[in-house]
Amino acid sequence: MLYFSLASKAYARNLQYRGAHMLHNVASALFGYLYACIWIGIGQDRPLGEYDVQGMIGYIAFTQASLWISGFTTNGLGIPQSVRTGQISLDLMRPVHLFVHLMCREWGQIAYQFVYKSVPIYLLYVLVFSLSLPQQVTTLLLALAGLAAAAYLSICMNYIIGATALWTTESSWLYWMNHALINLLAGFFIPVEWLPRWLQTVSWLSPYPYLLYVPTRIYLGFEDASRLLGSLVWCVLMTLACLGVTAVVRRKVEVQGG
Repeated sequence: MLYFSLASKAYARNLQYRGAHMLHNVASALFGYLYACIWIGIGQDRPLGEYDVQGMIGYIAFTQASLWISGFTTNGLGIPQSVRTGQISLDLMRPVHLFVHLMCREWGQIAYQFVYKSVPIYLLYVLVFSLSLPQQVTTLLLALAGLAAAAYLSICMNYIIGATALWTTESSWLYWMNHALINLLAGFFIPVEWLPRWLQTVSWLSPYPYLLYVPTRIYLGFEDASRLLGSLVWCVLMTLACLGVTAVVRRKVEVQGG
């Protein structure tokens, strides 16, 4: 019940800013529209592999909408600000594990962004570009499972980024570096299989393809449920990493007399 309360409060807090967030939706939709138009122009003169023009538009539309789930997570889950204000010491004293506390709060944020940003943006693309929806319910459910795993991975990555603020005070540079890697290695700018061979290898050795590329490929019908095994493995590894980081953070605060 406590965990649901943390998530629901974060969701309700965002409801107060729906008007302002509409501007984000407009900007995001325009960016995706321009990006899709570029690929339409490219596809007129050369093949686009297994995607074709309409498939590439669907790829761009889904990744653009999915960014609000797995890309635009709260910077460091708010840990850097807690470090600067000293709130981190109180957060560590709570009866709830720090990672679980911040994760539940972020799930409320992600749920809001899914309902009020990802879904409206994608439906707009469906109308503008006449995109087709998955024919099978299982495909949609698998894509949603992939997005849920992507959101969790993003939460874990930002938790680790935020924890570095204990040593650097400011971790925004890591947050934006992570965002740049998402654009490149997660298949946002171009599908992962179009990257140079060595960069593909680097990408698949990281969790980044599971943030955007894998859920999108599943949604478009190019991948099956077996791809989610990689998502599951990375979720387990990142969970262990976050638990380990929490122990280090607690020790750091105790040593400093927090």
